[in-house]
Amino acid sequence: MPFPILSTILLSPVISLALILLIPGRYETLIKMVAFVAAAITLALSIKLCLQFDFTNPAFQFVEHVEWVKSYGIHYSNAVDGLNVSMILLTSIVIFCGILVSWSVKFRTKDFFANMLFLVSGVFGVFMTTNLFFFFLFYEIAVIPMYLLIVIWGSTNKEYAAMKLTLYLLLGSALMFAGFLYIYSLPGAHTFDLIQLKQNVTFSLQDQKILYLGLFLGFGVLAACFPFHVWSPDGHVAAPTAASMLHAGVLMKLGAYGILRVGVYLLPEGARHWAHLIAILALCNIVYGSFVATQQKDMKYIIGYSSVSHMGIVLLGIATMTPVGFNGAIFQMFSHGLMTALFFACVGHIYDQCHTRKLDELGGLSKQGPVISAFFIIAGLCGLGLPGMGSFVAELLVTIAAISSYPVIGMVSIIALLVTAYYVLTAIQKVFYGPVSEKSSHLHDINFFQFIPRAILVGCLIYFGVFPQTFIQWISVSTRNLLGA
Repeated sequence: MPFPILSTILLSPVISLALILLIPGRYETLIKMVAFVAAAITLALSIKLCLQFDFTNPAFQFVEHVEWVKSYGIHYSNAVDGLNVSMILLTSIVIFCGILVSWSVKFRTKDFFANMLFLVSGVFGVFMTTNLFFFFLFYEIAVIPMYLLIVIWGSTNKEYAAMKLTLYLLLGSALMFAGFLYIYSLPGAHTFDLIQLKQNVTFSLQDQKILYLGLFLGFGVLAACFPFHVWSPDGHVAAPTAASMLHAGVLMKLGAYGILRVGVYLLPEGARHWAHLIAILALCNIVYGSFVATQQKDMKYIIGYSSVSHMGIVLLGIATMTPVGFNGAIFQMFSHGLMTALFFACVGHIYDQCHTRKLDELGGLSKQGPVISAFFIIAGLCGLGLPGMGSFVAELLVTIAAISSYPVIGMVSIIALLVTAYYVLTAIQKVFYGPVSEKSSHLHDINFFQFIPRAILVGCLIYFGVFPQTFIQWISVSTRNLLGA
């Protein structure tokens, strides 16, 4: 029997969560070490998974299947292909860095790390399951802890932001689950197994149109698709640092992944029918997010609206319904996840030291903290698509596909992306250069321990920007297979 690597990745945070619940709260260092070990195990196994993954094989690999409720087609089933192997790696990198960044947490330490591990367990589950019932279950597990993380450890109108985020995401999950139940009820279905549904069920064109639109709206809420994006910036701002890293780096990707894994995989004709509408909504994301970001004075709000814009690039890549567009969308999901995790890790340190995130109250930080300033500037350069960074390749692929499929939308999206350079460079200039402000004078640069997680994120961004073929070869065969190409 092969080693169940996917289940081991999934169970590592679950077992660590159980151990943390058994440890008395006064043993803070032990609690942190247990969380760190779990994150390290998932990272090591995720790297091993990527190295062993056969990128020439379009079929699902590392399949794990245990029957649970056979009469209803509910089984514990895990597998990976090019769509999710990279997302599992992304999740493991972000949670590993998030645990390290959170080492200074003192308030209710036990509860904080327990919620972090609970949340990431749900994320891993969504990315590896091939059963729609467990997809929904893991999705709910990923959403609920974020409410607690924001309400207890957050800031800046945290009760409002947490409730808004949770209600929006639960609305999306309700639409998603309604679609799952409709699929289950179709003739010849009566199973939640994605692979069996693909092989055994013939969806009429009318069913595909209705189902895909419903599923897109459900998943689109989590992907911050316009006009359902309004929960996201508030959630970014209110969440504590590590939760913001997971929120922007990983949680928003669940929606885009669901569109591909369930919507396009089962309902390709429905996806093609609504592609033009989705391209228009994606353009709204890109344009709206960019221009609103230019008006923000809070660093977290700038990153929040920037994330709305960058998720529009992901949705535009999906809307092209081409292998190049899909490759760009998945690459953008990965690069944006690393970039925003780095952004929030840097802003969190600045806020802890200076007690403000306002552009007008900061200045000259590069003199006070050259290392943390360098990390933020690198994230900013990645955000504006600097060549040599992962986001450049991702945006290039999406733009090529978009101009081929929707010339006008593609050209407008390029112009809107230029706005990104404006607000990123403006923020960098105000915060890190010029005279040192009173609040900036309180900043102390990061130490070696704090340097490690941020350096890991930078290293990944640069590696996949310089060697993009490493990533593209993971996903290319699977994206072509997804489209039947």
